[in-house]
Amino acid sequence: MTTLTPASQRHFTLSDFDFTLPPDLIAQHPAPERSSSRLLDGSASTPVDRIFRDLPTLLRPSDLMVFNDTQVMHARLFGEKATGGKLELLVERVLGGNQVAAHLRVSKKPEVGATVALTPAPGHNDHPCATLLGRWPDAQGTLFRFVLSNDAGDDPLTLMTRHGHVPLPPYITHSDSEEDAQRYQTVFAKHPGAVAAPTAALHFDEALLAQIDALGVQRAQVTLHVGAGTFQPVKTDNLAEHRMHSEWYEVPEATRQAIADCRARGGRVLAVGTTTVRTLESWAQSGQTSGDTCIFITPGFDFQVVDALITNFHLPKSTLMMLVSAFAGYDHIMALYAHAIREKYRFFSYGDAMLLQRAATGTTP
Repeated sequence: MTTLTPASQRHFTLSDFDFTLPPDLIAQHPAPERSSSRLLDGSASTPVDRIFRDLPTLLRPSDLMVFNDTQVMHARLFGEKATGGKLELLVERVLGGNQVAAHLRVSKKPEVGATVALTPAPGHNDHPCATLLGRWPDAQGTLFRFVLSNDAGDDPLTLMTRHGHVPLPPYITHSDSEEDAQRYQTVFAKHPGAVAAPTAALHFDEALLAQIDALGVQRAQVTLHVGAGTFQPVKTDNLAEHRMHSEWYEVPEATRQAIADCRARGGRVLAVGTTTVRTLESWAQSGQTSGDTCIFITPGFDFQVVDALITNFHLPKSTLMMLVSAFAGYDHIMALYAHAIREKYRFFSYGDAMLLQRAATGTTP
């Protein structure tokens, strides 16, 4: 007789989180309406196909839903060196003193101190530019530190809003449009700083939120400024060798109190998106209510806060595939993904969503 090894005791490698996805299932545009996307209910052992606007029927008045209220910046800037060479900046963080930390795509890196001209938006002639100061966060950093400036003396966020582009994920093949400016942003986005949307929250519109409120379900917010590293596949077969990217987060006092109140009434903490999970579990693990997190959640992780999760479908071999496998159980997740592919769910940022329940291996404080 064969004895199955529990997922929490298995030794996972990178190939365990791979799967074959037909390219036509990668959503290139959002659903016509936010809440008209599909919802794969994976909260029980047997998956159920639903529409996202059915979500209120799956909630309880005692529940607490926690959302990430980060706002996506127009973080992609195009430019040209004095030599005529083209370049692209993807601003990852806004620092002090009109400085930003950015990814730099260019054939030959400009010298420290060099100023490059940024491509202005049509109808604007305020000469936006970027001056390279060095690498970030240190001399060996993977990002580059620039000063952004223009004739109007704008701060970086204002300059990016005027001249920048929506930083669409690498698997979306079209250039950003006005539709993207509206739909690659949550309806409650509040704090600018992200270069990728908390995509599970893109399915919520004002009507759906009003329904949730009418049920008596409580809502709370955290902030995690999603970085471009969220799209990077893990490249080391030994997961312990992977170096996780860093993102800034904050758990406000009101949210901490809302979680305590939820626990007291016996309710569930339902995280909207993996970024919310990372935020809440980083706080629980470190005790820090704000700061940088490099948390890497893989099977065997002991979840302390989140009971249920709404999330989109994630890239093969990504840290987010590992996170949802840790949360709901590896075998369950792989079965759900096989079902989603078979039923032609739409994948990734503009795709459909699923609802997950935490597997019974973790503990609740």
